Amino acid sequence: MEKNIPKAPLPKVSLDELFSTQKERDEADLEKVVEIEISSIDDFPNHPFKVINNDDMKQMVESIKENGVLLPVIVRKKDNDRYEMISGHRRKFASKLAKLEKIPCIIKELTDEEATIIMVDSNMQREKILPSERAFAYKMKLEAIKHQGKKDKTSAQDVQKSKTSREIISDEEGKSRETIRRYIRLTELIPELLNLVDEETIAISPAVSLSYLKQEEQYMVLDWIEYNDATPSLSQALNLKKLSQEDNFTEESMESILDIQKPNQVEKVKISKEKLRNILPKNIKEDQYENFIIRSVEFYNKYLQQQRSKEVSR
Repeated sequence: MEKNIPKAPLPKVSLDELFSTQKERDEADLEKVVEIEISSIDDFPNHPFKVINNDDMKQMVESIKENGVLLPVIVRKKDNDRYEMISGHRRKFASKLAKLEKIPCIIKELTDEEATIIMVDSNMQREKILPSERAFAYKMKLEAIKHQGKKDKTSAQDVQKSKTSREIISDEEGKSRETIRRYIRLTELIPELLNLVDEETIAISPAVSLSYLKQEEQYMVLDWIEYNDATPSLSQALNLKKLSQEDNFTEESMESILDIQKPNQVEKVKISKEKLRNILPKNIKEDQYENFIIRSVEFYNKYLQQQRSKEVSR
């Protein structure tokens, strides 16, 4: 007869640990930890990962208020008694929200390239990464690895045998070199189009093709998207790319491609925002236009029905 053996309680894992890597935790056990004023720590230049005050961040703040910062952040020394954050931007942000003045740190001596690679790698452990974050992170790491290679004094034979920067990232990330290339290509998009990729309004494949358009051409496409409330398909994006490469991109040629209705596209009434601004009340915001117009039409239909009823009763 089997005995009921009580289960050992699962170890409690803090949010601080969930937002870190095992390597960071191991290093924290081995290296000297010092308390540094949060106000003395600058963010990493062009840090590609967004730090936002969402539900996860609020939980992290509560965890820090209750337990403190359990895992030290990684910084490097700068001039004028200041420091630069390498890994731990969210912990720093949460600590500020928790009203802490100091944060536990591990100070590392790193080159610019080493700091960039550690910064990217530590953030790539996150469960959810936006396409824009991944794109700029891959680009920064690729450039850092290239610079490292130029600084290393190796023979021509060793260089020939070594992997390319993109191959190194491909192996470490478990993604193909083509996938890495496509993500990095997204950094050529104007911010407004890249935001639409993050919001999953535009798929990555057509977005990559749109990235080959000149900046002014991308803004023309953005205007079309906003006016028509629709996005280019992959085939349309490829045709736009071809137009741009052949120097035949005009508003008319763009519309001739984009105005071809996609199979799953629902036909919509088009009214310019400029016309609406001239007739709608000034206190109505753009995101309220649709609801206001629908309610106005419903009210007008009721008015017409009442008028017809009056005429019939005469």
